[in-house]
Amino acid sequence: MQSVGIEAMNVFGGTTFLDVRKLAEHRRLDVSRFANLLMKEKSLSLPYEDPVTFGVNAAKPIIDALSDAERDRIEMVITCTESGIDFGKSMSTYIHHYLGLNRNCRLFELKNACYSGVAGLQMAFNMILAQTSPGAKVLVIATDITRFLVAEGGEDLTQDWSFAEPSSGAGAVAMLVSETPYIFQADPGANGYYGFEVMDTCRPAPDSEAGDADLSLLSYLECCENAFLEYKKRVDGADYATTFGYLAFHTPFGGMVKGAHRNMMRKMAGAKPKEIEADFDRRVTPGLTFCQRVGNIMGATMALSLAGTIHSGRYDSPQRIGCFSYGSGCCSEFFSGVVTREGQERLRKMRIDEHLNNRHEIPMDVYDALLRGSNAVRFGTRNVELDTSFIPEARRNRDGRPRLFLKTIKEYHREYEWVG
Repeated sequence: MQSVGIEAMNVFGGTTFLDVRKLAEHRRLDVSRFANLLMKEKSLSLPYEDPVTFGVNAAKPIIDALSDAERDRIEMVITCTESGIDFGKSMSTYIHHYLGLNRNCRLFELKNACYSGVAGLQMAFNMILAQTSPGAKVLVIATDITRFLVAEGGEDLTQDWSFAEPSSGAGAVAMLVSETPYIFQADPGANGYYGFEVMDTCRPAPDSEAGDADLSLLSYLECCENAFLEYKKRVDGADYATTFGYLAFHTPFGGMVKGAHRNMMRKMAGAKPKEIEADFDRRVTPGLTFCQRVGNIMGATMALSLAGTIHSGRYDSPQRIGCFSYGSGCCSEFFSGVVTREGQERLRKMRIDEHLNNRHEIPMDVYDALLRGSNAVRFGTRNVELDTSFIPEARRNRDGRPRLFLKTIKEYHREYEWVG
């Protein structure tokens, strides 16, 4: 059977971050309850950063490592997001341009809440498996941002934002898909998908979000269970407790994943609390490595969990990873693939942990100022010149890699600049 999977992978978690415990104290949240989030930091999106800059910055180290011939075999660029910047023009066009890719390339954008990244990944897998263009590669970029607008919170800011603010992040994961799956070799046909209409969370306007947290949790749990049961129908002998060396979940916050895993272990394996806790620490916690530091980046979050699992797991022997993706609204999928020590070594060369360590921490007073000015660039902004002097520390080259930033918008057209 034709091999397919992720050849190369990288994460961009922004240039700045917030300590979420400090944020919880600043907002006077119940810190004892906050501990259940299993969150440490969240990435921020500055006015001169957007889903395009995040996506390009995630993909550039991958592209730079390719030869000219390899780069020219990228025949499709899929942008996966719920943070689109135009109702018609795809962000893939900007990303394709700033990465300097071959013009003989399909460019388009996918949307389905937090499921979009896996939707794009599966589409890429299927293109390679179809062998309509042997040797072709697909660049999948899942990129999303969250911006909270003070005007919408008003005097009830603390109450309205509750525990969503500490867990909502900004970032991107870039994945190069091909028939040489050095990082993650997918199991073709090993997919269980499950979806139905539910109004759990949504973006009714381009720059705002709404939702029912309890309904979203229930929908997530239902989808996790039923997507796996469909996977089990298609994969003979599949067992939730024993088939997978690791599990990577879409991670709105770690506590939600812990609850879902507990539910699955009870129903699928009849496990007791101590056994569930130990299993969570062993098989699921590696997938929280980056999620705890970046936050929920919507369409990119399952891929972020997968990157953390590959980076932090033990691969003395090849390990099968079970992956669960959920997108509000809703659609979900459970799929799997195999990772080896070589895959881990290749991913670690991207120095994702070093990148996260080099971000600039934003103090609370500056963060509040950022919120007051976060509508400098909104959906449909026609003309604006970005203030590059705002938080200059974010633009400093800390790891030797150039970064792309938004410079100006002229008659809706976005222009970017490389810094560093």
